[in-house]
Amino acid sequence: MIKYNPKIWLSHIFKFYKSDTLKILLPEIALMGIYTAGICYVEINCSSDLSYFKNAISMHTMVGFVLSLLLVFRTNTAYDRWWEGRKLWGQLVNTSRNAAVKTNNIVSDKQAKETLKKYISAFPVVLKDHLLNRTSDEHLKELVDKQENLVHHPSFIVNKVYAILKLQLEKKEISPEEYLVLDKEFSQLLEITGACERIKNTPIPFSYSIFIKKFIFIYCFTLPIGLVPDFYYWSVPFSMFIFYVLVSIEILAEEVEDPFGDDENDLPMEDFTKRIKSSVNEIIQ
Repeated sequence: MIKYNPKIWLSHIFKFYKSDTLKILLPEIALMGIYTAGICYVEINCSSDLSYFKNAISMHTMVGFVLSLLLVFRTNTAYDRWWEGRKLWGQLVNTSRNAAVKTNNIVSDKQAKETLKKYISAFPVVLKDHLLNRTSDEHLKELVDKQENLVHHPSFIVNKVYAILKLQLEKKEISPEEYLVLDKEFSQLLEITGACERIKNTPIPFSYSIFIKKFIFIYCFTLPIGLVPDFYYWSVPFSMFIFYVLVSIEILAEEVEDPFGDDENDLPMEDFTKRIKSSVNEIIQ
């Protein structure tokens, strides 16, 4: 995620980042300018009465209002998914710290405490790799001797945690009440995982997404027809700017709606994992 000072915005106007839509859309914007220039040439040189095309802009005015509502809903929906992902990882930070605190004060067996410490620290890393569709075998080598046919690594971590807690309960190292106290925290790990998977595996419905793209395409490529009678060749930069604004909103929504990725605007999951590991190591020494 790009870190910046929101109070200093003027300097950001002249900076270009990897995810800047102007850089992404530059070829398409140029094609839009060439297309608009062609429309201008045809209308100005091949039409005897440009007033015939003036009524076209009134249609774009009415349709533009509908398009703006769709784009507002689109961006709000995408940001809600991003913000929900941020809240889930914030919840994971708090849950990991609570689990570490309770483990440190309830579990007296040093070996069990140290193993639980490793599992708590490893879970965010495993979850991050799981959401990025990466293998987590490197992080699990320190925790187990051999891994075979593991499909859901976060579940494996939690399963191992409960195996330790059950053994401690059977040895009467912890009481049933203390087991329930620990269970309250560790059970949250899979609930957070399931919520993250819901965001990751459930994109915006295809029919809705493709309809907005078609709507923007038709709107932008018919817009120069109505602009030329009033603006002539000035329609070229105007059309390019409108195309840039509308398509950029859709591209930003597509990037933000999946917060668990490697894009610059995605959640800084690597920072969260380091923060959790540092907190857990500080709590359980």
